[in-house]
Amino acid sequence: MKPWLPAALDYIGSWLAFQRRHHEQPGCAVAVASGGKVVLEAAFGKADLSSGEALTPRHGFRIASHSKSFTAAGLLRLAEAGHLRLDDKVGAYVPGLHEDVAKVTLTQLVSNSAGLVRDGADSSQFFDRRPYRRRDELLADLAQPPVYPAAQRLKYSNHGFALLGLVIEAVTGEAYPDWILREIVIPAGLRETQPDIGLWTGPMAKGHSGTQPLGRRVVIPADNPGNAMTAAAGFVATAADVARYFAQLSPRAEASILSPLSRREMTRRLWPDSESSLGRHYGLGTISGGEGDWHWVGHSGGFQGFITRTVILPEQDLTVSVLTNAIDGLAHPWLDGVVHILKTFSGHGAPSEVTRDWAGRWWTIWGAGDLVPGESKVLCANPALFTPFLDAPEITVEAPDHGRIVRASAFHSPGEPARLVRDGAGKVTSVWLGGGEAIGEDALRAEMVERYGRAGN
Repeated sequence: MKPWLPAALDYIGSWLAFQRRHHEQPGCAVAVASGGKVVLEAAFGKADLSSGEALTPRHGFRIASHSKSFTAAGLLRLAEAGHLRLDDKVGAYVPGLHEDVAKVTLTQLVSNSAGLVRDGADSSQFFDRRPYRRRDELLADLAQPPVYPAAQRLKYSNHGFALLGLVIEAVTGEAYPDWILREIVIPAGLRETQPDIGLWTGPMAKGHSGTQPLGRRVVIPADNPGNAMTAAAGFVATAADVARYFAQLSPRAEASILSPLSRREMTRRLWPDSESSLGRHYGLGTISGGEGDWHWVGHSGGFQGFITRTVILPEQDLTVSVLTNAIDGLAHPWLDGVVHILKTFSGHGAPSEVTRDWAGRWWTIWGAGDLVPGESKVLCANPALFTPFLDAPEITVEAPDHGRIVRASAFHSPGEPARLVRDGAGKVTSVWLGGGEAIGEDALRAEMVERYGRAGN
């Protein structure tokens, strides 16, 4: 494990707990794997707002389009065994397709470049208005011509991955959930992952709506089966299992269900999302982005009531999964924030003997600020931000409990002193940054009640 990683993991948990409160989200689960080992798993908030059930790391989530990465691995596993070729035409395995759909290759399907309709003519299953497509309904949609010619552009298609599920069934002679569980999920060592909700037996997080238009959140049961769409969107898992699985897809993984060649093919950038400003690409059942030593590859998912995202950071040998149980869940900015935190700690290092006491969350009426010690400097982070170290002031410790703000925006307090205040037992009770004193959360709460009264008074 990298020497700075334990301190980074501690701050990730503290920051995410604050973020969930700050944004009034129902729940969040996070897991980080270093190599193939899960080194952080935590959960914050509620699994079900209506019952008040606390969310734990053992709760399952609908991980939705993460399912595509399982299906892609299954397809590559069959190709490795010689049971199919990725340049085979899909019509060789599944009858009843439109002639132009039948001509697309398995590679085009798994790379979302087949030009197929995204969700058919009626996608109201994603609005909780109808069940997910049955096989006959899926094939009826795919009897219509594709939207674009194959290999013209990236065009995300749930129907395309559902069709790959039918290919796997045709090749193996088994139901997709049975085969994928036996050949991918179990060999990957996943004990808290199932291909569909009907197979899940553990505690389950409920989905939640946004606060509008009702002015409050309602519970979305999210217990609807994936039916023929299972290969595209049906999977249920814990954050730890998702991180554990995706860590095995890294080309650098020491142990995996796939060969290094298959993993390189699966995770390389094939098709750009050229009409988006996010800089994303699609591979074989994977999404990728970023540059340099912090480029990433993974997948995300959106199921009614859940937003989820996972990335592998191959050069760092780290994998991060963030799962949320609200339709406005902040899995995307929170995961980006986790990577931002990891990157910051990699540059500033772990706390040293000199800096380690300069830590903790301190409050004023303006909100919370975090002192985060590195090896030689202390950073002043803002936990309310999605990137808490953005423009963070830096403190150099000059003597016990005394330092100086050596780097900060001109609108902060550069050049001014910083100091720790302790009680008789030696415990730090407040922090002075320039001319401002920040105190503990309980102390600020008491101060505000004394000065302004209780809410409603």
